[in-house]
Amino acid sequence: MAWRLRMLAAALAMLAAGGSAWAQSPFPSKPVHIFVPYAAGGAVDILARTLGDAVSQKWGQSVVIENRPGAGGVIASQALVTSPPDGYALIVVASGHPTNPFLYPKLPYDTFKDFTPISLLASSPNILLVRADSPFKTVGDVIAAARAKPGSLSFGHSGNGTSTHLAGELFKNLAKIEIAGIPYKGGLPAINDLLGGQIPLSFNNGPESVGQIQAGTVRALAVTTASRASFLPDVPSLSEAVPGYDTEVWWGLLGPANMPADLVAKLSRDFVAVLNTDAVKERLGKLGASPIGGSPEAFDAKIHADYDKWGPIIKAAGIKAE
Repeated sequence: MAWRLRMLAAALAMLAAGGSAWAQSPFPSKPVHIFVPYAAGGAVDILARTLGDAVSQKWGQSVVIENRPGAGGVIASQALVTSPPDGYALIVVASGHPTNPFLYPKLPYDTFKDFTPISLLASSPNILLVRADSPFKTVGDVIAAARAKPGSLSFGHSGNGTSTHLAGELFKNLAKIEIAGIPYKGGLPAINDLLGGQIPLSFNNGPESVGQIQAGTVRALAVTTASRASFLPDVPSLSEAVPGYDTEVWWGLLGPANMPADLVAKLSRDFVAVLNTDAVKERLGKLGASPIGGSPEAFDAKIHADYDKWGPIIKAAGIKAE
């Protein structure tokens, strides 16, 4: 019996030493990889690189942005959920994350059980764009043209089930018009076709639109939030022409399932801290995004709320992944 007690005591001592070494090991002690589910240059990529640079300076450790576009974010999400839950693999997702279960009936992961919410990061209105030389000067012009020739207009968006697609569907539904949605593999390809004259309208989010608006190549007809955006004060909200209209895009940070609670808390604190720095606020403001931050619990609640909100709309519209 005595030898068993000695072995147990030795084992407990080893565990205590290991736990102490883990607790004292600084995080991060090697590069942190952040997966981006979309191509470089889009809103998610811009946000991830902005925050990655800022938190890298805070940590004194490099942050590597990995673009893994495709399947509405499924490819990048699958890469994350197969990573160790040690904080060295994270992902920035957009508001399409909670709607993917309705678009992809056989996802290779569970949208809720296989992820650890860390923090909501930022939000932005989507923007209804036309080319600078478009005959459409107002949302009213678009509605009138759509009613005069049903089905004659189309709008580009960044993929089936994305926030820009849902923005267009909500517009159609509330304005009682028929406009065909054209899916693209990201917002920038949609803008390129808008500029090329292949489509007359496009719904895009703020960060990928602001530069084109400032350059004068496109004109913003409306923002999709209920009130006007501070970075585009002269652009009306779509609700001014279509009462009750209100939607936005958000971005948030997730990790794999089963991350230690203290690590999740640290990551949340650190990203919220950099979101509140003047440099990041100024950068996001110029891109048309507003920093949010918040607790892991608040972000988890947001994901569930959007799942409940958009699921019935997607089902009713018969939207499927392209």
